[in-house]
Amino acid sequence: MHIVILEPFFTGSHAQWAQGYARHSQHRVDLLTLPGRHWKWRMHGGAISLARQLISKNLRPDLILASDMIDLSTFLALTRDRIPGCKCVLYFHENQLTYPWSPADRDPSLQRDMHYAFINYSSALAADQILFNSQYHRSCFLSALPEFLNAFPDFQECDLIQRLQEKSSVLPLGLDLLRFCDHETAKDVNDPPLILWNHRWEFDKNPEDFFSLIFYLANEGIDFQLAVLGENFAKTPAIFKEAHQRLGSRIVQFGYASSFADYAHWLWRADLLPVTSHHDFFGISVVEALFCNCYPLLPHRQAYPEHLPPDKYPQYFYADNDELRHKAKNLLLHPNTLTTAPGANLVRRYDWQQQAPRYDQAFQNILQLNGHSLL
Repeated sequence: MHIVILEPFFTGSHAQWAQGYARHSQHRVDLLTLPGRHWKWRMHGGAISLARQLISKNLRPDLILASDMIDLSTFLALTRDRIPGCKCVLYFHENQLTYPWSPADRDPSLQRDMHYAFINYSSALAADQILFNSQYHRSCFLSALPEFLNAFPDFQECDLIQRLQEKSSVLPLGLDLLRFCDHETAKDVNDPPLILWNHRWEFDKNPEDFFSLIFYLANEGIDFQLAVLGENFAKTPAIFKEAHQRLGSRIVQFGYASSFADYAHWLWRADLLPVTSHHDFFGISVVEALFCNCYPLLPHRQAYPEHLPPDKYPQYFYADNDELRHKAKNLLLHPNTLTTAPGANLVRRYDWQQQAPRYDQAFQNILQLNGHSLL
């Protein structure tokens, strides 16, 4: 089978996912991409540029695998004479209907925020099959559609939501987890416990509640160290600067890791991962830390229960910030309990060695579908 991946926002996890599948698939996989910047313009104009790429390279794939960042209906309109009968799959890494808007973005106040969600919706209608990276993601997107469509004046066509539900399913992200094994570092039991932040430095990861926990633990006189990793940008929440000033010598790393080896080193060294994110459709950074035997404290929401079943592992979940403080304090006062982290086996299923065959089979099945995508 010949598969073409369309990724107009080719950076970070989107790029790693596309490249990872291309490396591990048994099929021929070609990538059509654009640089990962100007996300709003990519959702508007990326389809035109990628359509021109497909035509200029004379590609005639059996299946298109499109990222949620593309206007798939426009792409298909521009390439309809080149790829007749080609199956199209839309993969949702995130969606613009339920993704939280940045407080600094002016679009919601100017009522310009609905168009990007509509691109996701119309692309889903145009696709033959829709895949989500978690069940949580699938549920929140589909459940948000009725209110979204009813905001329009007429002909909302809400009955199509059932069609989207029928042709959607979950296929978790594939990740290169096994590469962490090449950098495994033994934890030093003589050092204070190391608390880890390894997420983007953005509002949706809720750094305020994370550092509120850290300040509380410091004020309680508890011995610990802190490593703050993750991608940071020109504009970051002010709490990071405050934390850097207040926590001083407790911080052993502050800023983006210079290499993957450096990043992996800190994950293997870390003992405790308190997660406070308001939003995670999957949670790559959480899964990576779990693979490196870091003890998690996860909110009982979003996609996290899909990684660790809460009924089997209730010790790794908390209901509110009071319970988070209580559990974190207790763990740090009894650091030997941190050695009972769930470990790699519970998330190893996301490695490409296991995921790529599942992707390949899923796309083989889609290729056998009869009929067209919509209506």
